[in-house]
Amino acid sequence: MKRFKFILVLIALLCLCGCNSNNSADIIDKFEKKVNSVKSYNIVGSMEIVSNEETYTYDVNVNYKYDDYYKVTLTNKTNNHEQIILKDGDAVYVMTHKSIQLL
Repeated sequence: MKRFKFILVLIALLCLCGCNSNNSADIIDKFEKKVNSVKSYNIVGSMEIVSNEETYTYDVNVNYKYDDYYKVTLTNKTNNHEQIILKDGDAVYVMTHKSIQLL
């Protein structure tokens, strides 16, 4: 009996999902409008750089604000070295651990 109810619910869900009137072009258009209207975002990820036989792994954090303001923070996972890239309307600044201490 439980199996029959499960199958019945599964069939009902499949029917409801199939009744959507949006096609792929409509969904892509809505997504593009949403992306183009975004005022800011934050992305967190991991980056791996392979140089000769060595592999470097970095944690990456990107913050963006409209009018091309952004901040990228790269942190080396092995030695915890941090580098920050800042961009405002006029210039790009790259800061490392030593330059941060001097400020």
